[in-house]
Amino acid sequence: MNPESRKKALRQLYDKVVGPLGFKFTPDADLAEFLLEQEVKLEEKHGVPFCPCQPIRHDRARDMRIVCPCIPFHREHFDAMKRCWCGLFVHQDVTDPDSLPQISEKEIGND
Repeated sequence: MNPESRKKALRQLYDKVVGPLGFKFTPDADLAEFLLEQEVKLEEKHGVPFCPCQPIRHDRARDMRIVCPCIPFHREHFDAMKRCWCGLFVHQDVTDPDSLPQISEKEIGND
């Protein structure tokens, strides 16, 4: 499958998975395309579409927790941030992903 077809297939799959979890694709179309492209490259190299912003440690149990979409594994953190780590997905009520914090108040210690 060529990279463009694979990006389209991943987008269709992720749409079905993240919606019921309360998330959607970022409204930043350029960012979404870039991140999907990175996932396709990671999938070509490793066999699975890992999150493009998390390190692969070659620890299967740990690495499987960063296969996109990894929302179920990191739900508490992502709900606090209203986005996933790389920003491919945001809560359904988010219209301006640039306004979202990178670290939650709880993680900073202000909670």
